Amino acid sequence: MGLTLTPPDFAVIARRPIPVVIGVVAQFVVMPLLGLLVASVLGLPAALAAGVILVGCCPGGTASNVVSYLAKGDVALSVAMTTVSTLLAPIFTPLLTLWLAGQYLPVDAGSMAWSIVQIVLIPVALGLAARLLLPRLVAAALPVLPWISVAAITLVVMAVVGLSADAIFSAGLLVLLAVILHNGLGFALGYTAARLFKLPVRARRTTAIEVGMQNSGLAAGLARTHMTPESALPAAIFSVWHNVSGALLAAYWRRRGLADEVQPAPEAGVAS
Repeated sequence: MGLTLTPPDFAVIARRPIPVVIGVVAQFVVMPLLGLLVASVLGLPAALAAGVILVGCCPGGTASNVVSYLAKGDVALSVAMTTVSTLLAPIFTPLLTLWLAGQYLPVDAGSMAWSIVQIVLIPVALGLAARLLLPRLVAAALPVLPWISVAAITLVVMAVVGLSADAIFSAGLLVLLAVILHNGLGFALGYTAARLFKLPVRARRTTAIEVGMQNSGLAAGLARTHMTPESALPAAIFSVWHNVSGALLAAYWRRRGLADEVQPAPEAGVAS
């Protein structure tokens, strides 16, 4: 993420703060509460419930930027939302997890915050520094970075699944249902929030995608370190599912176009 950020990405935050704030607030309000709701309604075991909530408390995933592009959303806004939510993660992710998941498992918010700094903020800062100091080298490496990310997430998912075999056999379908509900409702409520604030159609799509797609790789790492191996299972499944659902949503919106979602203004002299 740090290697791909440029000064214009930060300029968007200053030029268009309101859409960014709406998206980030929705990110840290909608998904954590949805995680708690889904876990409660489905009656998930404590470890899995905590894992679902932790996924909801994490910032947006960087895959959302690609999905926003495919969905004809606002890519610059997507990058800005992901950046801000990621930078705020060391504060909000541990506090929200302690508040909402602490009833299921013990949560050390301080240790979790430090882990997020190590996993996210330090690498992003190093990436920004590398792009500033070694621009030619970074430009040459950019084409392979997505493949490195895919390989890394694949290894995380494999490790989590390998350590959670018993949980998969006993509650695999239930966890999959929880992930589908969490992700799908996140898309819907994210879009609704943007529509309530009368954001443009592109921004609505981007907000929906940003809210619905989480940094589940971060969630899996935090769950394994600070909770239990079973708690990482929802994040591992989410890592796979949100890319599938995001691609399907992007294909639908791309085919639908933008005009279908714009309400035409009434013509002058026509009674409503």
